[in-house]
Amino acid sequence: MTRTRRVAVLGLGGMGAPMARNILRAGLPAVVWNRHPEPAHRLAAQGAEVAASPADAVRGADVVVTMVTDADAVRSIALEQGMLASMVDGAIWAQMSTIGVTETERLARQVATERPGILLVDAPVAGSRDPAEQGRLVVLASGPEQARDRVAPVFDAVGQRTVWVGPTGAGSRLKLVNNLLLAFVAEGVAAAVAFGDAVGLDRAAVLGALRGSPLVSPWAAEKLERIGRDDYAAQYSLALAVKDVDLALREVDAGRFPAAECLAAEWQRAVAQGLGAEDLAVVTRALSPTATP
Repeated sequence: MTRTRRVAVLGLGGMGAPMARNILRAGLPAVVWNRHPEPAHRLAAQGAEVAASPADAVRGADVVVTMVTDADAVRSIALEQGMLASMVDGAIWAQMSTIGVTETERLARQVATERPGILLVDAPVAGSRDPAEQGRLVVLASGPEQARDRVAPVFDAVGQRTVWVGPTGAGSRLKLVNNLLLAFVAEGVAAAVAFGDAVGLDRAAVLGALRGSPLVSPWAAEKLERIGRDDYAAQYSLALAVKDVDLALREVDAGRFPAAECLAAEWQRAVAQGLGAEDLAVVTRALSPTATP
C-alpha cells in the first residue's frame, strides 16, 4: 500500500472538523482550511497545519478531502478558489460532501477535461456528528480502482467501514438511497410520538413503550431519547435533511415517490417555521406544537 504522506481537509463544519481530528489521530499529516478560520486554528493545537486558502492547502497533498454543505460550496472551493488547479498530478480528490448525482457527474466531467491527472473519488458518508466524532462513519466510495489502496488510510481513519460500489457517481447514488431511508425512519419516529400526543397519551409512557422495541433501530432510539429530553441540538439539521431528500427527488420523475414528496413538503413547512437549524427530530415539535414532553 502506498503511504499517504499528506492529507488536505477542506471544510471544517459539524462533519469535517471531527473527520480532520480523526485523520490526525491516525497519524496522518494534515493541512486544514475552512471559510471561517476559527475551526482550523483549533485543529492546529492537535498538530494540523493551517492553510490560508484552498489552493495553499492542497499543494503537495496526496489526498484532498472536501466536506462542505452543498454543490455550490464544492464548486467555489474547487474551481473559483483554485483547489483543483493547485493539486499535484496523481493526487486523489475524495469528494465526501453530499451533493447529489447530477453535480457529482458534472464535477467528474470537469476533472476529466481540466485535470485528467487527478483521481476523483466520490465518497459521501453515512452518519451524523456523533459517528463522525467517534470515527464510525460508513464511507460510500466510488471511483478509480487505482485510488483505493492510497485513500484507504484516510477512509479507515474517519469510518468504521468503507463500501466500494463502482465508478464515480455510484457512491452519491447510494448516499441518496441511505438518506431516503433515514428520512422515513426519522419521520416515523416523529409522527409516532406526535400521534401519541394527539390521542392523549402521556409522552413518557409512549417513549417507555417504544424503548427496546424491535422496530426501533439504535439510530431511531437515540432520536427518541432526544425527543424525550426536548433536546434538538443539531446532529443532522432539518435544513440539511430537506436538502438531501430534495437531492434524491431530483433524480427521479415527479410523482414517482409521492410519500417522499409529501415528507419533503412537510419538512419544508417546518423549516419555514424557523426550525431548520434544529436536529431533524424537531419535526416532532412541528407535528405536535402544543405538546409538552
